[in-house]
Amino acid sequence: MSDGDRPQGPGLKWRKRRHAADVPYWFASKQATDKGYPVKSVNLATLADRPAELVARCERLETEMKHWLGEVKRVKPGYDGTFDSLLTIYETDSESTYHALKPGVQRSYRCYFPALRSQIGNLRLDDCDGTDLKRWFREWRVGKGGKDRLPRARFVLAVLKAAISFGGMRRLKGVGDFKAAIEDIEFPAVQPRVHAPTAKQIIAARAAAHAAGAPLRALVYSLQFETTLRQWDIIGMWLPLWAPQASTIHSRRTKWIGPTWGAIDANGIMKVTPTKTEDSTAVEVVFDLSVCPMVQEDLARIPPDQRTGPLIIDARTGEPYRYQDFHAGWRDDFKAAGIPAEVWARDIRAGGVTAGRKAGASKDDLRKLAGHAREETTDIYDRDMIEAHRRVMAARNKQ
Repeated sequence: MSDGDRPQGPGLKWRKRRHAADVPYWFASKQATDKGYPVKSVNLATLADRPAELVARCERLETEMKHWLGEVKRVKPGYDGTFDSLLTIYETDSESTYHALKPGVQRSYRCYFPALRSQIGNLRLDDCDGTDLKRWFREWRVGKGGKDRLPRARFVLAVLKAAISFGGMRRLKGVGDFKAAIEDIEFPAVQPRVHAPTAKQIIAARAAAHAAGAPLRALVYSLQFETTLRQWDIIGMWLPLWAPQASTIHSRRTKWIGPTWGAIDANGIMKVTPTKTEDSTAVEVVFDLSVCPMVQEDLARIPPDQRTGPLIIDARTGEPYRYQDFHAGWRDDFKAAGIPAEVWARDIRAGGVTAGRKAGASKDDLRKLAGHAREETTDIYDRDMIEAHRRVMAARNKQ
């Protein structure tokens, strides 16, 4: 392909190779790199013979960079006094507190926006008061067959209150009065979760995942249980393109962030910055996977030549798992393993901490293992973190 025949895209350049075909790269602008944009270039060799996809990928990378630079402005929607318009403003306004939520929380919020719009979207805030909210809450609480769905009701309430709070910040008509009418209402609280899967149950879930042809799902369970990492810190998450985090993996107008195989070094030391702390303490948790028997068993099933790119991918798509797909997968695995439906995938973390406590590991080590410890320097934290993890696993491995 001559230089004149090559596809043209924003930021697209071709690097010459002496003994091989030239390779296409996307490059961030000098303005962006000077301001600290973390993705300076992306190797697009896999798209070299697919011009349309190559240009589309460059356009997505360019759009993401411009969002980061603040060059792409989001249009503020109008407000007509209804809950529907309030929810739209909360979800789409570039200044909304919604955009400060963690991606996983945003996803959960998005699940309830349609339900709220369907139930109360056409109602005007200045026509409603606290008695209406109490009635809605009772309705949200009733599930199929009359089952008490208090956690769901509390979450829907949290979504609505967040939208109302932002509407008050924007001084939207009717929002202040409605907010004042509901602020003193007390609603039943949700009891803390008590489920903590045992090692036996995790072994069964891993076996089910392997039987289903999903060895990387099994690796997720073993990592959660033996490192106590949160699920999203292992499988990563898909974000909208306008989210501030930089990424080189794009698909279906979204981008992915998460751990790659590069997070595990040649000695089996894994380093991760939990998403829950990345905007606050930025504490990096460190684990010695060589002392994790379940993890070692699952790693042994992953050929070395497949240990590149994202740590966990969905074998059916070749991409990192989408939330709904992983959710369906672990539900099937847990059911096949005979684990009660009341146990959730996120409870595996609690199971790992509980197993360490029952084995006699110190509370201080367990706190560090869960990523809750704060140290003055990274070097001190690294050594202490690894030793804490080794002591916890030594206690558990004796059981």
